[in-house]
Amino acid sequence: MDLLSPEKIWCMTDSELSKLLHSHMLLPKPRRIHFYAPSFMYYRTEYFCSSSRDFPTISVTGKMCALKCKHCNGKVLETMHSAATSEKLYNLCRKLKNRGALGCLISGGCSPDGSVPIDKFINAIKKVKKDFGLTIFVHVGIINFERAERLKEAGVDAALIDVIGADETIKEICNLDATVGDYEASLRALSDAGVNTVPHIIVGLHYGKLKGELYALKIISRYNPAAVVVIAFMPIRGTPMEGIKPPSPIDIAKVAALARLMFPGKPITLGCMRPKGKYRIETDILAIKAGVNAIAFPTEEAIKFAEENGYEINFSSFCCSRIYLDIAR
Repeated sequence: MDLLSPEKIWCMTDSELSKLLHSHMLLPKPRRIHFYAPSFMYYRTEYFCSSSRDFPTISVTGKMCALKCKHCNGKVLETMHSAATSEKLYNLCRKLKNRGALGCLISGGCSPDGSVPIDKFINAIKKVKKDFGLTIFVHVGIINFERAERLKEAGVDAALIDVIGADETIKEICNLDATVGDYEASLRALSDAGVNTVPHIIVGLHYGKLKGELYALKIISRYNPAAVVVIAFMPIRGTPMEGIKPPSPIDIAKVAALARLMFPGKPITLGCMRPKGKYRIETDILAIKAGVNAIAFPTEEAIKFAEENGYEINFSSFCCSRIYLDIAR
């Protein structure tokens, strides 16, 4: 890997990248992989079945989102539990705990400035941590130091943040009057506050094409993330981008390979948002060849591939962002 550079991988043709992936240069040592299937969606293979209770998602804005990004249009929020007040959040977490939940992802729609309006819920989160001991991940959006510091004081286990590396994508896709610099400032705020941070890179967010992913990874590399999650644009029915072709499996693998090269000591995960069907089978296998340490909702074919190639396999019902804890065990 010493002869490789991020720029070299970024400029590779599909055939050149395919050759690199088949060389096994990027594979982790020892060969160990974690597969995650949280409660976000139903998942069943001959190897593992998800639980509807273990790790659900909660929206603190219900179905509301001021930005209505072209790729999502608020549709993802419709799949989450709603808790629009701090009291509702606490009561919902108590109910989830009583049902056997291990933790939850707290998210929500964005305010016009790109932040998730989490402020009024932070005291409730602190009480949830104290009373129920749940693992709490928070999807934060753009964030300042004061809010990051409060999340740290509340005992949040990790902050998840989508990092976009092109100003055009932020404006055109996310309908947001912000810049790449605002995302870097958010990473700095979380780092300075001492919050475990798991940045997400969305491959192909710019109308299914690669744009800014390498720069986003370069920004992330300045702030010592706990882990890096690679996800990918997937067309969602009812959104302005439902007819856009998603990024190819080889493009997704390219970004996974970049992450592996640029973060040799950090866990890399292929996250839950990525194209389905035949795309997913190929994507998952290529991601393993690119050296990822974890995959959320892996295809059965990917599990078999890992098994046949001598990987030690672990399954979990947590969110894949937990890899930064699990890989150390």
